[in-house]
Amino acid sequence: MPRTAAPPRVELLFRALADRTRLRLLNLLVPGELCVCYLVDILGVPQPTASRHLAYLRRAGLVRVRREGLWCHYRLAPPRGKLQRKLLECLTCCTAEVPELAEDARRRRAIVPCCR
Repeated sequence: MPRTAAPPRVELLFRALADRTRLRLLNLLVPGELCVCYLVDILGVPQPTASRHLAYLRRAGLVRVRREGLWCHYRLAPPRGKLQRKLLECLTCCTAEVPELAEDARRRRAIVPCCR
């Protein structure tokens, strides 16, 4: 069976954005860096689920991780081009129209100490 080529970067980018949990994670990172413990708490998902989705976003070049002891802090990666920049802009515009994203943002402000 012939090996298939790795998906083009644009395909990987759209696949990363095609999942509800990953969109919610990206939306939570728009205001700034967060520890994975906050992401788990806000989304109400198990830590392995959040980590799996964050790894996918990292492979797609959408997030970066900073390790501090046992903690992992995630932030949005700088856009690699116009397409990625526009897609992230689109996500920020959708927050007001997607109740789940707006609720996540509200929970972030309530839970994260620096956002109060």
